[in-house]
Amino acid sequence: MKISVGQFDPSGDVFENLETMDRLAGSAKADGADLVLFPEESMLAIRKAADLSAAVTRDWSRFVQRLSFIAAGHGIAVVAGGYEPNGEENPFNTVVAVDAKGTIVTTYRKIHLYDAFSFKESERITAGAPEQRAVFELGGLKFGVMTCYDIRFPELARDLALEGADVLLVGAAWYKGEHKVDHWRTLVKARAVENTVWVAAAGTSGAATIGYSGVIDPMAQPVDYLADEAEGLVTVEVTRKRVDEVREFLPVLANRRIGVPAPGDA
Repeated sequence: MKISVGQFDPSGDVFENLETMDRLAGSAKADGADLVLFPEESMLAIRKAADLSAAVTRDWSRFVQRLSFIAAGHGIAVVAGGYEPNGEENPFNTVVAVDAKGTIVTTYRKIHLYDAFSFKESERITAGAPEQRAVFELGGLKFGVMTCYDIRFPELARDLALEGADVLLVGAAWYKGEHKVDHWRTLVKARAVENTVWVAAAGTSGAATIGYSGVIDPMAQPVDYLADEAEGLVTVEVTRKRVDEVREFLPVLANRRIGVPAPGDA
């Protein structure tokens, strides 16, 4: 199947961002894609929201509904990130995946909040439960979902691979800074080759974030990539056959010993 990765610079206006996603989803469908991945904060950029709490309360359900309309309207699965209400507490940073009929197939609440490099995401966002895993099937492939800072934690990617994920979908708003582009490119390649899976990574691109969206194969080879374009789309054919080929000569999942019960253990 074909996967598209869309890159753009979300504003603080939910409906403006949805219009951008609608347009990019149409382009992805025209490229023959079966699924399009959008970045973290596709709903709205937290740093641009005048009143995050009000926007979340008012617009989350409408955001999800419009994602379903976009998916069904173009006949393409859509995966995108936004901010989900959490009662009286700070919202969750949540990814929604909808199929080509507009049906929600899974959601994922970001586990690892970005409390690093002088940023404190936990002051405004509630972390998802650490035991959750989001894996769904589409077109004969299994997809695992991660968000941004999650990619620095290899155990999550490994868990998704062990649950059968052939492709890791990673939405991000990766902040700029010294060595940050190098970190991003290194990490997406590492998560691919250490688990022998595809990685599709979508990043926001703007004044504060790097972009550099792309698709990496199970041997950590970039198949197609964007740089820091304000808006762009790449479309790549992703196959289970390539996963099987790589695992034939690089059987790291089969060879692993840590975390595998010893013979005779219950």
